[in-house]
Formats: sequence, structure tokens, C-alpha cells
Amino acid sequence: MNRLVDWYFKTLEVIIVVCLAAMCLMVFGNVVLRHFFESGINISEELSRFMFIWITFLGAIIAMREGGHLGMNMVAARLSGKALLATVLLAQCIVLGCCGVLLWGLIKQYNLNAANTGMVTGISLAIVYSVAYLCAASIALTTCWNILRLLLGKVSPHELLQVSGSE
Repeated sequence: MNRLVDWYFKTLEVIIVVCLAAMCLMVFGNVVLRHFFESGINISEELSRFMFIWITFLGAIIAMREGGHLGMNMVAARLSGKALLATVLLAQCIVLGCCGVLLWGLIKQYNLNAANTGMVTGISLAIVYSVAYLCAASIALTTCWNILRLLLGKVSPHELLQVSGSE
């Protein structure tokens, strides 16, 4: 199971790298074309925006797994024992609730996104924003896994508190 999860996250990282490389090439190519030849490739601007959306959501999934999201643990860092466990469980439940709200909003927004397309590419915005479904589901599964490990004692609350930029 761990190998499958690792493969999943490696695949996400590869997709991010490919999108970032494609964005750089398209934007740089467009700058050169506009500066030297007074022309450009219209589709590259829109595709770059769409790829940026994908990079943002996929990056959020990876950051959740690695504990890279910005967090504030001033209060929790001063707690210990059952109070710390309860606080971390509450925080994980709040994250799970936020994933639920995101998923609910995506479902409510689907018809509008499906009816709209990119002005240049003609790509349905439902496809563009489909990565948000993946983000909500992946972060929710990661959070459920964290809650399960906490309840079974496989991970300490201190390990889940270690987030980037919290000092």
C-alpha cells in the first residue's frame, strides 16, 4: 500500500514538473515572439493559466502529505497529553470539514463550469477545475489517515504539529 501511495505522490510531482516546464516554455516563447516579431501564440496564455491552477491544487496535495502547509501551533505547542491529542484531532477534523465544504462547493459549481469554456482553447472549465476534486479527495484521505494513525497511537500529535513556517 505504501508503494502505491508513494507512486501516486511521485506521479503528482511529475505532473507539476511537466506543467511548470510547459508554462515556462510557453511564456518565454510568447515574450520572445512579442518582443522580436510583434506576434504571439494566444493559446499559450490561457494554457499557462490553466496549468497554474493545476500546479496550485496538486502542490496543496503534496504539501499536505509533507506537512508543508503554513500552520500556527502556538497554543498546541504548549499543551501535552490528552489536551494535545484532542487539539490535534480537532484540527484534523476541521481540515476534513474544509475538504467537505470544498467538495460541496465544487459540486454546486459544476454546471456553471461545464457550461463555460476557455475563450481561446475552448476547453471546458469543468476539466480545468476537475483537479480541485482530486485535491479535496486527496487531502481528505490524508487527513482521515492522520486521524486513524492518531487514534491507533501510530503517530504522536507532536509529529502532526511539525508544519513549515510555524515558528
